[in-house]
Amino acid sequence: MTKQHKASIDGDQWAQCVREHGWLWNAAAGPASATLILAHGAGAPMDSAWMNDMAGRLAAHGINVLRFEFPYMAQRRVDGGRRPPNPAPKLLECWREVYAVVRRHVTGQLAVGGKSMGGRMASLLADELGADALVCLGYPFYAAGKPEKPRVEHLATLKTPTLIVQGERDALGNRETVEGYELSAQIEVFWLAAGDHDLKPLKVSGFTHEQHLAAAAQAVVSFLHR
Repeated sequence: MTKQHKASIDGDQWAQCVREHGWLWNAAAGPASATLILAHGAGAPMDSAWMNDMAGRLAAHGINVLRFEFPYMAQRRVDGGRRPPNPAPKLLECWREVYAVVRRHVTGQLAVGGKSMGGRMASLLADELGADALVCLGYPFYAAGKPEKPRVEHLATLKTPTLIVQGERDALGNRETVEGYELSAQIEVFWLAAGDHDLKPLKVSGFTHEQHLAAAAQAVVSFLHR
């Protein structure tokens, strides 16, 4: 998937753009092979410990990472009040706006994705946007306790090369259930042993959360380097 031309950015204009929008930017250490727009999940902001950690890991391996917030989360930052996510049309509109701005500034491979809900919203738009790749970290295949109502119809026809990093015991999509779905041939699922929705494994698995986060980041990097 790697483009002939590496990711590049007009530094001064881009820095100003990031500041004006209140986004977060983790520049790749060394030449960037790709840029990933990474959206947050439903309950935590773009600068949560999990998001900070993953963005840092990816940047250390040569991936630029841009983070933004959906309107409801941005408003929570202003007034401190907790509120549910915006309706899906509003979330998708936000994604379109962010992608359009980033695409104007970034050359080379541009991927979309996110944690949980952020990744799901990106998956609904990846083909429409013409994104080079899609990365979902902990995909919410169904709402907690409702595996009988899967959110997978669009995943059967997805054309964008996609990587889903999923914990085997994710309460929103465990391995046994997900492997029964008909997913597009463009989708690769990278399973983490005994991992939950945050990719944290059970102690008896013999793995640590650190190991799983490192493996997740490496899987994303390898995927975007292809």
